[in-house]
Amino acid sequence: MTPMKEDYLKIIFELGGAGAKVSNKQIAISLNIAAGSVTEMVSKMAEEGYVIHEPYAGISLTEEGRRLAVMLVRNHRLWETFLVNRLGYTLPEIDEEAEKLEHVTSPKLANALDDALGRPKRCPHGGIIPDRDGNYDEDSHLVLNDVEDGETVVVERFIDNHDLLTYLGDIKLDIGDKLTVRKHDPFEGPVLVENLTDKQNLTIGYKAAHYIFVR
Repeated sequence: MTPMKEDYLKIIFELGGAGAKVSNKQIAISLNIAAGSVTEMVSKMAEEGYVIHEPYAGISLTEEGRRLAVMLVRNHRLWETFLVNRLGYTLPEIDEEAEKLEHVTSPKLANALDDALGRPKRCPHGGIIPDRDGNYDEDSHLVLNDVEDGETVVVERFIDNHDLLTYLGDIKLDIGDKLTVRKHDPFEGPVLVENLTDKQNLTIGYKAAHYIFVR
């Protein structure tokens, strides 16, 4: 399996495709690629038995796709946790390193890493870490961009993206912050929120608002 297909499996899982359907648009925004490229890759992965693609309904993982996605996500997030907790990496630095390490991690190594870290439940950017049997608690799959004006939510996790994590560090948005959405600007404009935790008003870009999961 190519690294690109593995990225698709991981992002479909992260968007909720293990138990529900996600759209081409969600995948395209999350991977920052053209929607046409998503359609082409998803068709290939459907032929190979990793995803189910129902036109106009969405994309979900098959049992085999889910199994592989869980393994990849577990390896990736364990390494992210190790890099931050043991080696002092910052959040924007961890994705590239964890991306390399996840592909050379055997189940035995992943379990040893898990034990050494105290069996963490979540990675540094809030993502759930599946256990060694592939079990995990379901994350929220509601993104900030889809929250209605006037609603108050709590930041649960971020998509693992270097530019996003750098951006969020700059605006000081953290896991656990409570936000009230004040306004969505039209034509794919930014989302204006009030961070009730830090008592700050923030303007969050359209794409970034698709990378922030809230509950």
